[in-house]
Amino acid sequence: MADEKQKKDKQNKEAGERARAEKKAKKAAAEQQAATAVADDQPKQPAPPARLAIAYREQIAPTLMQQFGYKNKLQVPRLEKIVISMGLGKAVTAGEKGKMEQAEKELGVIAGQKPVRCKAKKSVANFKVREGQETGLKVTLRGGRMYEFLDRMIALAIPRVKDFRGLNPDGFDKSGNYNFGFTEQTVFPEVDAASVTFQQGMNITMVTTAGTPNEGRELLRAFGFPFRAEAKQDR
Repeated sequence: MADEKQKKDKQNKEAGERARAEKKAKKAAAEQQAATAVADDQPKQPAPPARLAIAYREQIAPTLMQQFGYKNKLQVPRLEKIVISMGLGKAVTAGEKGKMEQAEKELGVIAGQKPVRCKAKKSVANFKVREGQETGLKVTLRGGRMYEFLDRMIALAIPRVKDFRGLNPDGFDKSGNYNFGFTEQTVFPEVDAASVTFQQGMNITMVTTAGTPNEGRELLRAFGFPFRAEAKQDR
């Protein structure tokens, strides 16, 4: 009886060790598979710099430096940021809450960055706007993401504008910043036209370090902005 009990205990011990070994092997295999999946999702190498960023550094900046006679490279005007904004006051005051979420989603797809909701700073009875009410969306782009958006806008969005006859060359302020807009969001190919339920325009502000409108105009023209021929000669 004692021998049979020892034999049975030995068998149970061996079975338990085998079960623990199998469990340990399965866990190790699962961890290795998860690590492999994460490694596959990660980029093999860092993303290359934006095409227009390289063009500015190697071509546009030297050309502007020679054109305006700058003595220092830091004097050359550059693009600082791009601000994209949407005004949704009419939709909000009309009680159409779904339009804000839809526009936020579409603007996020266009800019590649989540928009910020803008709130009214004060109440305006004539427009049925209350202080603190969300009335619009805004996205500020800088760095590589700014140049990527600029490239897509010039190469894809602007050519899709209906009856396009060139951008207004006089839309600069005294600091060389440029404002223009689109009447509909479907000019950007990232937006699925079939899922668009309403047309929404947007304003785009190109913030530059230029000191005069003429310098800002030449900077954007060098990037490929299709300005109309007629323009005021600003100093």
